[in-house]
Amino acid sequence: MTTLPTPSHPQYRISLFYGPEPVDGAEGRVSCVFNVKKRSWKAGVQIGVEVLASQVARLRAALGFDAWLHMVTASVAEAERESYRLRGDEVFVQEVCTIKLVAALAHDVGQENTSVPAHLYIDDVDRAVMDAAARIKAKILAELDLTAA
Repeated sequence: MTTLPTPSHPQYRISLFYGPEPVDGAEGRVSCVFNVKKRSWKAGVQIGVEVLASQVARLRAALGFDAWLHMVTASVAEAERESYRLRGDEVFVQEVCTIKLVAALAHDVGQENTSVPAHLYIDDVDRAVMDAAARIKAKILAELDLTAA
């Protein structure tokens, strides 16, 4: 008799609640808020994740994101192109925030509503975004219902 391996379940269930939005009273920062539920918790929590706009801009430049987004949206009707690009920008920031949230969860977040400040995990997030560039772009293409050019 063959024993099948037990599928591993993620420790956390993460879903985007809203964002990105500018952080009130903190120019140059944006945030996303996530609902997070750990398997052992009875209920989920909300975790706000802040990132520096300068970090997002640096990552966009390192990935050639703007040129890539313009290329993949070139086939979209001109009247709709700007809304596609704005949505692509939003999804990019959401992905950066998600990566930062995962970094924070790896350092053990408690079962309480909290936030992850912009100054934490910058180097970890930079490396992880660069490593996940293809996955991030694929997610944006799927969100925009486009194919790679």
